Amino acid sequence: MAELATLARPYAEALFQVAQGNDLAAWSSWLQQLAHIASLPEVRALAANPKIEHEQICELLLSGLVLPASEPAGQIKNFVRIITGAHRLNALNEIAVQFDALKNASEGAADALIASAFALEGETLSTLILALERKFGCKLKPHVTIDPALIGGICVTVGDKVHDTSVRTRLAQMRSALTA
Repeated sequence: MAELATLARPYAEALFQVAQGNDLAAWSSWLQQLAHIASLPEVRALAANPKIEHEQICELLLSGLVLPASEPAGQIKNFVRIITGAHRLNALNEIAVQFDALKNASEGAADALIASAFALEGETLSTLILALERKFGCKLKPHVTIDPALIGGICVTVGDKVHDTSVRTRLAQMRSALTA
């Protein structure tokens, strides 16, 4: 995994430099679409086939994208040619992840993975997000999942920071204190 992150970093940084001044959200979307297409088993099988030309793989990947008729389209096409020529299709997902991290950092934002025992909606979610933004000191983009195993409370992950107020964790802490 670390090797893949190391391989992906220069591509993500170069794409981010090219995309600056353009619509970063659109670039992020294109990268995620490319990563999805490249992860399909059929595409992986074709890419591994030595009888298939790199240009054919490029065309296959690009056929799944809706690109504008402007400058970014040519840049994306060049990126796909470079990736396929270097046999780096397996790194596309990590490139997209690292590109999003760079995009978020430039916007002063971060992704917040929120696991909750119960559904969070409307005013409750808005209040929680505001409190978490104060705690973490940045604008958060929430991704909420429901995990009944938490019993109650939430577990929030922002980057490498975790804020866990779940009942499951508190019970584990009590058990540890009682058996120590």
